[in-house]
Order: sequence, then structure tokens, then C-alpha cells
Amino acid sequence: QVQLVESGGGLVQAGGSLRLSCAVSGNSFSSYAVGWFRQASGEAREFVAGISWSGDYTYYADSVKGRFTVSRDNAKNTVYLQMNSLEPEGAAVYYCTQDSLTEVQVRASQYACWGQGTQITVSA
Repeated sequence: QVQLVESGGGLVQAGGSLRLSCAVSGNSFSSYAVGWFRQASGEAREFVAGISWSGDYTYYADSVKGRFTVSRDNAKNTVYLQMNSLEPEGAAVYYCTQDSLTEVQVRASQYACWGQGTQITVSA
């Protein structure tokens, strides 16, 4: 059974930085893409960033391009999301997700396995 555990969330001032981690166990982690999504209160879950199985390809939502960076360490079964210049609009619960997909998908419905999420709060 696949398990994903996010960490690194918290409270940050606008303009600040955080790095999220997603530790994955229970599957062939290095064979599949990983996605990061976020869900603000009362909103739908939206795609933030993703990384292909090899790490060679990364994808970002327009709203975070140039500020967020996704990376992975297959030796540690971990994916990271470095978030810089955080904005109040970025406050949400952030989730990592993985399924038997070699390439990143931007629709949440494409993924079956999700972590519990980590809360990001951005103060103005």
C-alpha cells in the first residue's frame, strides 16, 4: 500500500520561503511521476507542480512559475517543493500525490494515492 507523508508546512510571512517534503513508501517510487496540489478553504484542489519519474521534466501552474521548484531524490524516496516569494493567495493545504503514472498529470482525478496534506499559512 502506497503511503505519502508531507512535512514542512507552517506559518510564513508574505515574501518568505518554505520547503515541503513528501516521503513515499510502499511502491516503486522511482518509476512514477509525483504531483503537488493545493486546496484552499472552500476551493477545489488545484495543480501546483509535478515532476516526471526521472526528474528530467518538471511542470508548474502559471501562478507559481518562477517562484516554486519541484525536485526529487529517488535514493530517499522523497520529493521536495521549494516555495519562494510566498503570497497570501498561496495559503492552503498542500498535498503530494502519486499513482502508476510515468508522466505528470494536472487533474487531481488522475491520482488515487494522496498524503494527508500539510497546512501553509501566509500572513500579509
